[in-house]
Amino acid sequence: MKPLPLSRSSLKPLLPPRPRGAHKGDFGRLLVVAGSRGMNGAAVVCARAALRAGAGLVTAALPESERAVMAAAVPEAMTLPLPGRGSFRPAAAAALLRAAASGAYDLAVIGPGLSPRSSAFALRALRGLRLPVVVDADALNALAASGWKGGGIPGGVPAVLTPHPGEFARLFPGFRGGREHAAAALAARGVTAVLKGPGTLIACGKKVWKNATGGPELAKGGSGDALAGIIGGLWAQLGRRGGFTAGTACAAARLGVWLHGTCGSLAARRLHPRSVTAMDLVESLPAAFRRLER
Repeated sequence: MKPLPLSRSSLKPLLPPRPRGAHKGDFGRLLVVAGSRGMNGAAVVCARAALRAGAGLVTAALPESERAVMAAAVPEAMTLPLPGRGSFRPAAAAALLRAAASGAYDLAVIGPGLSPRSSAFALRALRGLRLPVVVDADALNALAASGWKGGGIPGGVPAVLTPHPGEFARLFPGFRGGREHAAAALAARGVTAVLKGPGTLIACGKKVWKNATGGPELAKGGSGDALAGIIGGLWAQLGRRGGFTAGTACAAARLGVWLHGTCGSLAARRLHPRSVTAMDLVESLPAAFRRLER
């Protein structure tokens, strides 16, 4: 299986427009379900990445004990405190689902910095959210632990799954194929697959793309949280314009992976490949957009 290349010329037409007369609701309302004691940085990076990617409104759902961290670090984001001290209690899922049922959100990112203690909460959220969703980090591990075998995610909504190799191995124990076949196998479960690593792969249906942007500067904690936020922010805009479908999920994933890698290259050039942090990736997004648009 030979993957297709991700090229600037093929991605530029996918970029969601920014009409002069638009308002914030036109660019999507994203719910970021993330964070726990000791890993709130993941929620901060994800929320800020979504805002830098262009989402109109971002709300961060966190354990109520951690809300102040987000309010101070990302004042542009709203917060939704849920039951929990340090991590989400299973009962927090009911509060989250009530908030989501209000119609206040278009889609969600769930997983960055959740911690294994929140696995029961994550699974209940995935089963009941009924929102298009980007599934990352510990939410992927919760899905794997549940014995998920495909047919979409439990909630039956369009989804983007973003595993690194270890998370993929938990989703597919004993898988022996190459990376391209791994991405295709995940997509065959009814989702958009983003298999992270050198030459990140995106699989949608029977098509697989390979990314060539970025390098070892991306191999640092928080990089994946930035990617989840970028994809979520782009999908918020694409979905508001063209519907929250498998097609807009695939477009957001392809754009997000290319931009994320380009952010890495730009930050490495400005700083040093050893010195790039996840927030440096986020702060490089404006230059990455300019490179895509030129």
